[in-house]
Amino acid sequence: MAGLEDLYKEIVIDHYRSPRNRGELETPPAQHAEGLNPLCGDEVHVYVQVEDEVITEVAIGGQGCSISQASASMMSAAIKGKSLAEVRELSTAVKSMMSIHEQSLEDDDSGVLPEPPEVELGDLEALKGVVKYPVRIKCATLGWNTLAEALQS
Repeated sequence: MAGLEDLYKEIVIDHYRSPRNRGELETPPAQHAEGLNPLCGDEVHVYVQVEDEVITEVAIGGQGCSISQASASMMSAAIKGKSLAEVRELSTAVKSMMSIHEQSLEDDDSGVLPEPPEVELGDLEALKGVVKYPVRIKCATLGWNTLAEALQS
């Protein structure tokens, strides 16, 4: 298992050192949100351009720890060209992988959270190591939460 953990670390480090889709998009037409983790000072900016329910352009910015910045980079690479429905599924799957259930309980008041969708995570699986460090989960989900805000604006 150590070999797999090393590979995951390499992926995270690569995205931190060489972030994908770094920059800004003109707003509008792009939607924009800024996320901040006040506990550690991590900051993520997400710009998305949506046409016909598909994310056609994405850009990220900000500063912070390697986890927050690498996760935002990995997110930007994973969502470009995907439909909004696919992005929602991917976001749910990533947060579920990190044991974060920010979704509402089902209407039947059973207290049971819906099962996460079966989604191919690719490089995003490298973030699963974050669960070993619960304090870092907010770092890893900051970009995803900021993306959700951008898509609501």
